[in-house]
Amino acid sequence: MASRAATSLFDTSIIADRWIADYRAHAPAGDVLVGREAGDPGWSSLFEELAALSGDSLGAARERAQRHAEDIGTGFRIAGEGEERRWPLSPVPLLIDKTEWETIAAGVAQRAELLETVLRDLYGEAQLVADGHVPAALVTGSPYFLRPLAHLAPPGGSHLAFVAMELCRGPDGAWRVLADHLRAPAGAGYALENRLAMARTLGGLQTRLNIERHAPFFATFRDGLAALCRRDEPRVALLTPGRLNASYAEQAHLARYLGFLLVEGADLAVLDDQLYVRTIAGLKRVDALWRRIDPRLLDPLALDSHSTIGVPGLIDAMAAGNVVVANAPGAGLLESPAFAAFLPRLAEVLTGAALALPNVATWWCGQDAERAHVEANLDSLLIGPAFGPQPLGLPGEGPVAGHTLDAAARAALLDDMARRPQDYVGQEMVRLSTMPMVTDGALVPRPFTVRVFAARGGDGQWTVLPGGFARIAGHPETAAAVMGEGSWSADVIVHGAEPVAPVSLLPAADSVQLRRNPGTLPSRVADNLFWLGRYLERGEALLEVIRVLLGHSIGADTGAALAEDTVARLARLIVHAEAAPEPKGLKRADLNQLARTALEAEQGWYSVRAINRQAKLIGEVSRERLSADMIRLLDAPFPDRGVLLERAGTLQRRYSALAGQAAEHMARTDAWRFHDMGRRVERAMSTIRFVRAFGGPEGTSDDLSTLLDLMDSQISYRQRYLTGIARLPVIDLVVLDPSNPRAVAFQAMAIHEHLSRLPVLSDDGLAEPQQEQARELAAQLATTRADRIHDSMLAGIEGRLGRLSDAVARRYFLHGAEPLRAAGLVLA
Repeated sequence: MASRAATSLFDTSIIADRWIADYRAHAPAGDVLVGREAGDPGWSSLFEELAALSGDSLGAARERAQRHAEDIGTGFRIAGEGEERRWPLSPVPLLIDKTEWETIAAGVAQRAELLETVLRDLYGEAQLVADGHVPAALVTGSPYFLRPLAHLAPPGGSHLAFVAMELCRGPDGAWRVLADHLRAPAGAGYALENRLAMARTLGGLQTRLNIERHAPFFATFRDGLAALCRRDEPRVALLTPGRLNASYAEQAHLARYLGFLLVEGADLAVLDDQLYVRTIAGLKRVDALWRRIDPRLLDPLALDSHSTIGVPGLIDAMAAGNVVVANAPGAGLLESPAFAAFLPRLAEVLTGAALALPNVATWWCGQDAERAHVEANLDSLLIGPAFGPQPLGLPGEGPVAGHTLDAAARAALLDDMARRPQDYVGQEMVRLSTMPMVTDGALVPRPFTVRVFAARGGDGQWTVLPGGFARIAGHPETAAAVMGEGSWSADVIVHGAEPVAPVSLLPAADSVQLRRNPGTLPSRVADNLFWLGRYLERGEALLEVIRVLLGHSIGADTGAALAEDTVARLARLIVHAEAAPEPKGLKRADLNQLARTALEAEQGWYSVRAINRQAKLIGEVSRERLSADMIRLLDAPFPDRGVLLERAGTLQRRYSALAGQAAEHMARTDAWRFHDMGRRVERAMSTIRFVRAFGGPEGTSDDLSTLLDLMDSQISYRQRYLTGIARLPVIDLVVLDPSNPRAVAFQAMAIHEHLSRLPVLSDDGLAEPQQEQARELAAQLATTRADRIHDSMLAGIEGRLGRLSDAVARRYFLHGAEPLRAAGLVLA
């Protein structure tokens, strides 16, 4: 055994050495791997781990890393696209030695503190403007300057709590800053997810390379936010624009990891200068917001009045010191490229030291000499917008290399620059270093940038995440990698000679106060989970009708297995559900078309595909509440292989898996109660429709058998009754039997149980309207007999279920600007 292990290690070493040697032979001189010594232990260990994982196949290693990223649920969205894309993760991380990283981290922390100092002045006394160090037009002319925030000191005194910076490594090995991200810095969640995926892919690398961990950084950030709040145990929320935001998946992952509430603007309300989240138990106080929405949209009363995703009164709550907003609105003022031209000088003025991480050289054209320099050196510079929005003289989006402009474009640029020079900056052309990436099963050099992150801790000092994530260009000639079509990401690993303690984000076990309260449930989340349950049951019920129609009427070569009247009733159920148009007749071709439309129609009909799409949308906004397996099932593509009945079977198995996930993997919290209650309401209503269609006094044996098929109760019936199918026993089993999980009575009891355990707003002990309605419905079903069931009673029960669902919505879900001072309102 020892000999076999030694041989395996020797083989991986040979493979790794060959990969490195082949790569060095054609990589440019400034590459991160070419610049290392031939026997560099870091890169050798990395490629030995890759060889141990996939043998001599780098393509297999790439697939493994990608699969782990998908298992974690990592995704992103390109602006303007409705569907998320999978996160492109390279199996080859970027390695940075701890000594080199300490220099980078010191430069990042220095820059973050400089940015904080400048913001404090510009939104305060503006002495830098008065002394001529910053042109007034650079501040007041920027769309990122929020005038209502002038002279407003943020709670705790800091404008910045979390920053990101885009770094590039030149061919000479020197690091520089390409851009600062201060408004709503994105990407830390991707760095965390990359690390999780790589830990699963290359599990042995942690101990071999002594990799610095991410958890202490996130713990420091969480402690830093808490330290700014007025309460000892503050409630912190991550404010998201919603599921269509490009990095929504990352935001959901971060909220879950950090234990923050994931909220949207509609979840929040300001009352008496305090910020609250609307929950199923009333308004609960929020002490800090980590915002990921445009600051101009935060508060329609103080900022952009057209905002529909902000929180009216939020700025007042912030000014009163009652809520910490990180980063403070207005911090994006220093994010504009124009400010990069002044930071080197400001560092000398304010700190007496040069920037440890220099900027890319920048010239703001709002100054005569700088504009003249840009015009004279147009062919050797990048010309870009000074403040973010694209000026009229630049084609496309973002910076443009001057030498790529034709005569007409060049003339248009210079003409507009003469009219509005303040809208433009010139920047030096950056040559990027390269790193290894797997393409077509081989290692190839590709340019890269690195996004790094810094957070303010509880002591007010900056902590830098050890690593970050690299963005790798899809083509060797790309000057700067932008995540999008054809680009990849990679984990950034900081490693050293000393062992790293296995730190977790969780506190020590003996210091944790035990609790079984799962925490706050926002009303929007309860609403989403309730309707997720309803949509899944609705889709399954429609699918069951389609399967019975296919399996018993048009699936047999010998002809229809059900009477024509029974088949007609099945078709009417589909038509009344608006899943398909009325069929021309009941011939095989007509029923096939009916089933096909009801199953997979793209538009115009409420098909199974359409219902699944609604469930998927809810899954996208509930990532922090649902398991990764459940999200994958909701995201799974609609089946397109096999005949209709086979596709219906595939969907049925998927619905069963989703039900199993909810039943066996969701803790019995209030969140689960709303999801299960939605299922129960919808199942009861579907059952009543089936009974009204097939269980009437005129129902035939085919009708009653079809009803048992639709209710998945054939076995239960035949175990209980051996003399054949009769109407009253069938009605009793599917409507009144409290032990049958498909029966209406079972659903009513479950709904009543859920509502009895949900929070109430008053202390008088009296039942709320939704609880009264559920109790009355359960009592009605418990005290009636099968021979008393008739169509009008069933219609009345169906109506009661609809009113009960409405009562649940009125009590627990969001309804726009409902009165905040409701009777018995809970404030905590």
